[in-house]
Amino acid sequence: MNVLVVDDELKNAELVAAELRDAGFEASFVGGGAAALERLARGGVDAVVTDLRMKPPDGLALLAEVRRRWPETTVVLMTAYAALSSAREALKLGAQDYVEKEGDYVEVIARVLREAADRKDLQRSNQALSASVESLRREALPVVGDSPATRAALELARKVAVTDSTVLLRGESGTGKDLFARTIHALSRRAAGPWVKVNCGALPEALLESELFGHEKGAFTGAVRQKPGRFEDADGGTLFLDEIGELPLPLQVKLLQSIEEKTFHRVGGNRPVTVDVRIVAATNRPLEDMVKERAFREDLFFRLNVFPIVLPPLRDRPGDVPRLVEHLLRRHGAPADKLTPAALRALAGYPFPGNVRELEHTLERALILAGADPVTPEHLTFAQPESRAEASWVPRIPVDGLSLETLERELILQALERAGGNKSAAARLLGLTRRTLYSRMEKHGLRTPGEGEEAETDGD
Repeated sequence: MNVLVVDDELKNAELVAAELRDAGFEASFVGGGAAALERLARGGVDAVVTDLRMKPPDGLALLAEVRRRWPETTVVLMTAYAALSSAREALKLGAQDYVEKEGDYVEVIARVLREAADRKDLQRSNQALSASVESLRREALPVVGDSPATRAALELARKVAVTDSTVLLRGESGTGKDLFARTIHALSRRAAGPWVKVNCGALPEALLESELFGHEKGAFTGAVRQKPGRFEDADGGTLFLDEIGELPLPLQVKLLQSIEEKTFHRVGGNRPVTVDVRIVAATNRPLEDMVKERAFREDLFFRLNVFPIVLPPLRDRPGDVPRLVEHLLRRHGAPADKLTPAALRALAGYPFPGNVRELEHTLERALILAGADPVTPEHLTFAQPESRAEASWVPRIPVDGLSLETLERELILQALERAGGNKSAAARLLGLTRRTLYSRMEKHGLRTPGEGEEAETDGD
């Protein structure tokens, strides 16, 4: 901290500055308020220690000017003429403190300056932390969708995030459990702490135990040094246990103990390790059935299932597809109008057994295939192309139901667009005769009676 000492008794200013330097501060001195303002204008001063009674501008006037022009600068007043009214006025104007010139008063000034420096460091840390948390929140809220099911799941995530309760995310593969887990962490009081993810199905049991709980040197062949586990890495933050249903039974016992007691032993160790970790787990497996089959411990299931959140599959929220597509296009640097209306309808009508993950992969392939051209239905190969070619394929009925009339009209429009307006070709795509297609087009107001029949008689 760089301190400027101000006193019209120059010798006293010099002595105070010297003692502050001995106390570890960088200190300089000037002989009055006017000289102090000139020095402050050059910058680099963190704190001002000023006498109260000086030739104008006196200590209070200097304090007022410092607060106006350099509000981040700490000001401490010192005087040999203590007066309660002056002290109150000084503090009201924003002085850090008020010190009487008696005894070892420079030690008191040094203590006040250190406290002020510590307070400023804390404020800066809090500001940086707030900025970091806000940045994390912006980055870690990628859950996209306006469907009732998505909004309900997000609302649950927001409510539980502010607590330390264990969360169990359930849903099919690709529904966004990882994103929801990150969102819960970002909205929690632990947002500035570590975020650690462990895939419980990715490692064999022996390696998974060491990954979770760490090991001591010599615990097994190759353990040449002590290694902290992911529980320790997540201390003060969130540990996301993905695919928790794949956790081997022996490790389920140790995990239960770690969650309940917040302590564990490293592999090969006998000293308990204590951690403060919030658990978020995820699974696409029916844990209740696994409990009945004794493949998953009932006590661990109840401990993890404190606050379950079920994530809906994409087929149950087709209304989210356009927003998801817009989000994914932006992520891949593609314009919002990259897809033709027919391609967007095709995406919205496909059941996506792989959920959002499959949608993203489908769109990525389509962008590669289309190149600089718009994405059309022909570029949407999907993960299971045979399902598109089967004449028996039918769309799944969404949970909110659908309009058969609207569906038929949309399918006719898609067929016409695919066939380039050729009604005979469109009829073949729909498995209809041309006359039946004409009839249904008329029913939906897409054609007037007699329109175009002669023109297409030999046009196929």
